[in-house]
Amino acid sequence: MNMTGVAKASFLVALAFLFAACSAEQEINFKELASKPKAFVGSSTCKKCHLEHYDSWQMTLHSRMTQDAQKNRSAIVTNFDPKKIREGLAKLGGKLAVPADKIFIPTVEQVKYTIGSQWKQRYIIEKGGTLYIAPIQYNVEDGKWAPYHAADWDKRPWLRKCGGCHATGVDLEKQTFVEPSVGCEACHGKGSWHAALPKTAVFQKRETIVNPSKLTPGVAVQICGSCHNRGHSVTVKGVDWPVGYEPGMALTTYFVSTSYSGGDVKHLYANEFSKGHHQQYIDWMQSKHKKEGVRCTSCHYVHQIGISPTRSQTMAAGSNQCLACHKVINNNLAHSIHSFGNCVGCHMPRIAKSAESGDIHSHVFMALLPRDTLNNPKVPNSCQTCHKHQKQDLKELQATYDALARLPKPTGQTIKFVGPR
Repeated sequence: MNMTGVAKASFLVALAFLFAACSAEQEINFKELASKPKAFVGSSTCKKCHLEHYDSWQMTLHSRMTQDAQKNRSAIVTNFDPKKIREGLAKLGGKLAVPADKIFIPTVEQVKYTIGSQWKQRYIIEKGGTLYIAPIQYNVEDGKWAPYHAADWDKRPWLRKCGGCHATGVDLEKQTFVEPSVGCEACHGKGSWHAALPKTAVFQKRETIVNPSKLTPGVAVQICGSCHNRGHSVTVKGVDWPVGYEPGMALTTYFVSTSYSGGDVKHLYANEFSKGHHQQYIDWMQSKHKKEGVRCTSCHYVHQIGISPTRSQTMAAGSNQCLACHKVINNNLAHSIHSFGNCVGCHMPRIAKSAESGDIHSHVFMALLPRDTLNNPKVPNSCQTCHKHQKQDLKELQATYDALARLPKPTGQTIKFVGPR
């Protein structure tokens, strides 16, 4: 490459500044650093070098999973009017475990943290030095109030029941956490060694942090599964998240997922499909996607440099995500019935609940037919999650499906083979 005298001078000046910057970095004794246990440093430390990834992460719900309501009152997405809250709860009548006028309702000043903002919002308060989730929940989509463990809310310490997945760096003994969100270190591991090393220590910096994209797929997907799951800790009794688990470890050493066969009829259907939120890993474990090596990050991104292609956090919007791999769709069976290409509507039916029933997609990636509901009335089906078929008779609906969803029969004249014997 030919360079003019001015260009050469500019290049040499830039190179000099680079070397000066590198030489100005304080040398770190890695052996001494590695002799100390790793610690959490918080996402605000990570952004100093990874600003664009940090900005992308801030556009995700992970960054706002738990928010400090004392510092930011606008984190609370509704008005706290005790009278209206009780009126809303009273409409639930016999569904309440505690009468509406007896349910504890905190003041805005008592709310220390909020959980969630898109589907629903819950409120963390402090009682006797311990954090608990208040027994009320605001459902964002329909603007209604609902109870949340109204009878035993103050017997369920938040850090033990939920904190490990809703905050980063939870310490159960000290009853503290590093930051109130699903921060960088929730997926990349403790960052104190990584942050302490200078930029020039390229290889050592890589070795001191977990990059899920550099892990084998089966190990990386367990990072997602450590929170998008439901069950109990193996290491600490009475805790509902994997205490001691760190990204890159084997999840089953620290956590056992719940199951219908194990007696959990509240959170799972009889076919083991999830009823509730943050259980996508349980669904995925049953899917053909899992068997074929399709992982969470095959469809979802967590953060990326620049503006994300969709705000739904999949690589493409809706069925376009499915069609990126399933390009050949034969016009037969169920596909011959529907003229529109809505893969998600049938193969990811809305049968799970976050705030209201049916606001979460199944992640088993299997269409449920009317016969599935006929065989077990509590199991929903893909057809009736569509508004058109909601009240249709199940036997008639299945009969219609069977009549329409057949492979097309050959047409034309039958040719008799008269070749050599």
